Amino acid sequence: MSEYGYVRGSARDQCTKRQVDELEGDSPGLRMYSDVASGADGSRPGLSKLMETVQTGDTIIVVSLDRLGRTLADLISRIDTLHENGIGFRSLRESIDTTSSTGRSILHVFAALARFERERALERTRAGLAAARAAGRLGGRPRKTNEEIIAKANRLIETGLSKEEVAGALRVSRSTIYRILKTDVGSAE
Repeated sequence: MSEYGYVRGSARDQCTKRQVDELEGDSPGLRMYSDVASGADGSRPGLSKLMETVQTGDTIIVVSLDRLGRTLADLISRIDTLHENGIGFRSLRESIDTTSSTGRSILHVFAALARFERERALERTRAGLAAARAAGRLGGRPRKTNEEIIAKANRLIETGLSKEEVAGALRVSRSTIYRILKTDVGSAE
């Protein structure tokens, strides 16, 4: 049974030395894995290497829960995966230790709160969309084109201007011009 430390420095504050010092103060001789990346960044080679290394009976230790997962749901998912593989998890600041029944219970409370948080967010989103529809508004980005812009784009194309030049003249993206032309071709058939 081995213990491993994991530290992550955010893109803003790239220093992980304090985390390493805190982990080594708690558990001297830990084998450390680290990343310097935003919590939102899915690419964390240090964490990936750690996950390849740990085995049943091992424990991963972090200074704080937010070092392992970006959101509570993400964190719970990662810790569930560890638990399914017989790997313990400890967070020093939150005093969570999934190798004990108390630690697992606290984690289950966190998981329930994460589910509640997700469901509330979905309810608020649905209520907001329903209110917008009732007020006559549709979601999504406003359209940049209207019949007048489409007609202008077609006239400019007929004069021999390139699609890029038409886009510049109408102050729309080149992809908007392609979409206009595709729509026109499709409607002519």
